[in-house]
Amino acid sequence: MSSTFTVSILGCYAAAPGAFKNPTSQVLEMRNHVFLIDCGEGTQVALRRNKIKFVRIKHIFISHLHGDHFFGLMGVISTFSLLKRTAPLTIYGPVGIKEIVLLQLKLTQSFTSYPLHFKELSSKEPELVYEDDAVTVITIPLQHRIYANGYYFQEKVGQRKLNINAALNLEIDKAYFNKIKQGGDVTLDDGTIVPNSELTFDPPKPKSYAYCSDTKYKPAIADQIQKATALYHESTFLESHEHLCKPTGHSTAKQAASIAKQAEVENLILGHYSTRYNDLNEFKEEAETIFPDVHLADDGKVFTF
Repeated sequence: MSSTFTVSILGCYAAAPGAFKNPTSQVLEMRNHVFLIDCGEGTQVALRRNKIKFVRIKHIFISHLHGDHFFGLMGVISTFSLLKRTAPLTIYGPVGIKEIVLLQLKLTQSFTSYPLHFKELSSKEPELVYEDDAVTVITIPLQHRIYANGYYFQEKVGQRKLNINAALNLEIDKAYFNKIKQGGDVTLDDGTIVPNSELTFDPPKPKSYAYCSDTKYKPAIADQIQKATALYHESTFLESHEHLCKPTGHSTAKQAASIAKQAEVENLILGHYSTRYNDLNEFKEEAETIFPDVHLADDGKVFTF
């Protein structure tokens, strides 16, 4: 079981793409999953550039229906078919995402070579949208100009780690090892009960990743993501342009840092920068006046936590 997860930034700039600045998209690799989060224009090219295998992507999470967060989706869907994909693909996003995709497939007389599923969202409260035996994904309601959600990816507690030396010293049969790793005690031939705590080590602490883009400053986010391993929070503006946050539905670097501080997260990743700025270090410097562990997203950058 891996004790780390990685976030690959495919794009992290606001609004229109530039020659070397891609709109929002990123890949989270956690517990053998490869989750694609948002899908701005140029995502499939960035996936290739970052050598991420298309076939491993089975879930795509769209935060909201602004073009810089989903205009790359049809290209990804189409290329998957060109590659003769057969594995199902599920797309999560606001109500309307299904209509947008199916209309384009209809009018271009196209089809997918694989099952295409949709989970449309409309709740303004946190909602569990995905769960298996390793990971849960819960929406993070945001406050933007249109309906928007972030996503909170949380690892589940894994199996306990077998203390092989203790088990061998007590001559416990290997047939019991799985039961032990699942938390069970063992009864020896003489009737002695050996508690699980003497036969195992604690599993790695579950990690979590909170993705929040786009949103105004919303303190309620901090309540939901307490102690997260890492938080990606949009920081479209510097403090000098805070007056633009309300009409556009965005945040400053300092406001993102305030959420990180209130939530007591371990790491903050800033992104979704307005292209009006030339020096990204200014975002980091402003955020660090509030929160110490600040990282700057940039296209092609990979974070491991």
